Amino acid sequence: MDGTDRIEIIKGDITKVQVDAIVNAANSSLLGGGGVDGAIHRAGGPVILEECKKIVARQGGCKTGEAVITSGGNLPCSYVIHTVGPIWNGGKKNEEEKLANCYKNSLQLAAEHQVKTIAFPNISTGVYKFPKDLAARISIATVLNFISTGSGIEKVLFVCFEDESFNYLVKELNTQK
Repeated sequence: MDGTDRIEIIKGDITKVQVDAIVNAANSSLLGGGGVDGAIHRAGGPVILEECKKIVARQGGCKTGEAVITSGGNLPCSYVIHTVGPIWNGGKKNEEEKLANCYKNSLQLAAEHQVKTIAFPNISTGVYKFPKDLAARISIATVLNFISTGSGIEKVLFVCFEDESFNYLVKELNTQK
């Protein structure tokens, strides 16, 4: 078992998948935004925003590569894990390490909350302009490394909004088999 059998890549809407936790590609304010972040906040309802405001009041925002957790609100999941991906700056500001930390810290938080199934969007590949092929390599490698440690996570779903990210992730997963 190399772990690749525990990863599934689909096209769809992350707010509709049936998993224990979904990951939100949040901004550092945790107060909602565009893209995946806005969709999750809209579908999850006001309870997610209220919990995010409490986190901000307690610790400030969320730093790039870090993750925090809230309930799922009206979503079909128990938890939303909010992580802040890096803005691509040509690779000169540790963007690769920060992106890997998004996945690692999200998975760690999931494991601490006994999450068995988790869904990720394509973190930082939209308005943050992280190269999609490089993001696919980092995300697959980081997830495979984490789930091989006996974390209790049984299934990791990558939910893609568009074909390009989907194709890069499928290709990367196949090279790991």
